[in-house]
Amino acid sequence: MAKRVSTASDAAYYAQADARPPRESGMPKRSREMPKRPMSREQAERLLREGTFVGIELIPWASNYTFAASLMLPNGDCYMGIYKPRRGEIPLYDFPTGTLYRREVAAYRAARALGWDLVPLTLIRDGPHGVGSLQLFIEADEQFDVLHDPNLDHAAVQRLTVFDFLTNNADRKAGHVLRDCDGHLWGIDHGLTFNEEPKLRTVLWHYQGQPIPEDILSELEEFATAPGRAEALRVELGELLKRPEIEGFFERLERVLALRRFPSPGPRRHVPWPLY
Repeated sequence: MAKRVSTASDAAYYAQADARPPRESGMPKRSREMPKRPMSREQAERLLREGTFVGIELIPWASNYTFAASLMLPNGDCYMGIYKPRRGEIPLYDFPTGTLYRREVAAYRAARALGWDLVPLTLIRDGPHGVGSLQLFIEADEQFDVLHDPNLDHAAVQRLTVFDFLTNNADRKAGHVLRDCDGHLWGIDHGLTFNEEPKLRTVLWHYQGQPIPEDILSELEEFATAPGRAEALRVELGELLKRPEIEGFFERLERVLALRRFPSPGPRRHVPWPLY
């Protein structure tokens, strides 16, 4: 799909994207070499809730303290998770201190409530460095680049684009979009979401201003109108976020359903830095 360059800032953005740096692997070498075994959703839930931490390794290029965690089930099977402890969060001026791990979980719950399998299973868990978020590790195709892939799964990227607007994602870097070994697209790193103020900063401006496909709108309308679904998410998010942050999500949902178009960049800074 051709790039849309409508402003000087857009041109600068694409110039930065074309001059992208070499991509680093998402995991330390020792973790990537762990044996891989298929796992059901029930097993994944049990792993994250009950698995024993048998080792953690710092991921050194993350903004906050982030660990690759080796988790063992009672039968001895080991799998990987991504552990982000609250005490490892760097204070920010525009997000309440010690809340980023909760926003990671809130993003997962929101995606699940919408019926969109976009965010890996994520929950709150006590770990070696205290309470934090624990997310199922995704074995990613390290050659995939959402800004340059010629065979992009547009339906998945379109849902992720809408999802980032709904959750007010302030940090959708290209490196936060993964494609797994089965070709499924995932979004990770949702600590900077659900801010009360408009904060959308993303590299996913592929469809700016274009009509949102009807199937995506139908899924959102079904969520908004089905008895109990929206209220159930409000209750779940109430365990993690402040009320204005929750209501902001639903206000943006109403806006999407009213405008029926992908968001366009506003006057504020609308891409994260660095892009990857």
